[in-house]
Amino acid sequence: MNDHKPRYNTSRPPGKTRDSHPRSKPAAKPSAASREQADRLKTGDRIVVTVKRLGINGEGVGYYRRKAVFIEGAIPGEVIKAEVTGVSDKFISAVIKEIEKRSPYRVDAPCPVFGICGGCQIQHLSYEGQLAGKEDMVREAFSRYAGLQDVRIKPMLGMEHPWNYRNKAQLQLGMAQEGVIAGLYAADSHKLIDITGCPIQHPKINEAVDRTRNVLQQLQIPVYREKSNQGLVRTIVVRWGFQSEQLQVTLVTASDKLPRQAELIKALRLAMPDLTSIAMNVNPKNTSLVFGNKTVILWGEDSIQESLGDLEFTLSPRAFFQLNPIQTVKLYETVRAAAGLTGRETVVDAYCGTGTIGLWLAPYAREVRGIESIPEAVEDAKANAARNGRDNAAFYAGYAEELLPRWVKSGFAPDVIVADPPRTGLAPRFLEAVLRTKPKRFVYVSCNPSTLAKDCKVLLDGGYAIDWVQPVDMFPQTSHVECCSLLVRKD
Repeated sequence: MNDHKPRYNTSRPPGKTRDSHPRSKPAAKPSAASREQADRLKTGDRIVVTVKRLGINGEGVGYYRRKAVFIEGAIPGEVIKAEVTGVSDKFISAVIKEIEKRSPYRVDAPCPVFGICGGCQIQHLSYEGQLAGKEDMVREAFSRYAGLQDVRIKPMLGMEHPWNYRNKAQLQLGMAQEGVIAGLYAADSHKLIDITGCPIQHPKINEAVDRTRNVLQQLQIPVYREKSNQGLVRTIVVRWGFQSEQLQVTLVTASDKLPRQAELIKALRLAMPDLTSIAMNVNPKNTSLVFGNKTVILWGEDSIQESLGDLEFTLSPRAFFQLNPIQTVKLYETVRAAAGLTGRETVVDAYCGTGTIGLWLAPYAREVRGIESIPEAVEDAKANAARNGRDNAAFYAGYAEELLPRWVKSGFAPDVIVADPPRTGLAPRFLEAVLRTKPKRFVYVSCNPSTLAKDCKVLLDGGYAIDWVQPVDMFPQTSHVECCSLLVRKD
């Protein structure tokens, strides 16, 4: 769950699911006859499929004549009468026409725009079913990509209340018949879906978005229109401090000319008495990036305070912070257990982002060194270390595959390396550097079971063994799976 990894892709085209895999041993190579029968299918044909597992984007995966079939909305254990929507050399895509056998884990999704907005993929699956399905994704990734059938995978760390967990919303604005709406773009389209009352956002977030949108409409402050490149306000960004109970509202605008600014500030403060900060971020570019480089505090504090465990953070409007703080504590405690620290060890926190993992481990280690390629994140990490009195933690801008060998050559050989990379996994050169450095323990935090298993295979071939894998449910109701894996040197 790296601080700077891209947002999880919630679009779900069938072509994005080809790294999904069956729970059982890989299917035997299909006979020419069965393959030919599957290849004869065409769009519009009807087939009956028994769903075996969840795909990486939350779709149901089964087989027709030994060819993978991806069915949006299907659940493992169900028998589906499906209509073919696409056929390729490697897979078939289809849609549900009838559920012939229904899973006991199927539930009615509480969100009225589930399946439309693209933010969640598996609300129609009970939470018990979600946890089981995600564990299965991890198990099958190791089976398929590392050839391992017996990896020790611990039970998923879930949430007692798997709703209202997100502490930040970043919603685009648009116009509809009823007026200004705030939401997400539907998968594979540019249609904005109103997500008022989103059940995975904290209620304070939903309330703040709703009231901010109403104020903008009442004051007739123009919403940005991308097609015509006209209007002003692009995005509402709201953050709520779970521990501090402070509220931060940021308007992302196409220009720094904000009409009726004094009236806007007054109206927002009246609508939300618990506001701590109102900011404007200016992004004049036609880009998919939400934030621009210029941020102006319109009223209140320039940041809000928040904490994780005993760590305290100052969060400016653009600062990164984990979206599910309750589960983040569970994940970081799992990392600490995997590191096995006694106070004598040296630790490298690779892909360290703003330093949260390294700072979490610092009280239990002799020395922590964080490495991050984004200089701004390194500065944030240094500020976080100073704020929390972590004097034995230092952070460096650069690439681990370059700094690690240099440090080893100068006499610094880490006992433990922790890595938390983007979804694409660890860079090959970094893996080579780890195998040359030979730390006793390697702790791998991953948000992609497929790349986790592939990278672990490299480490296994290089002299490591997997002790255990702990999945953590960071984002309930979505198909996202986070894991902490402990690898130890065999010698």
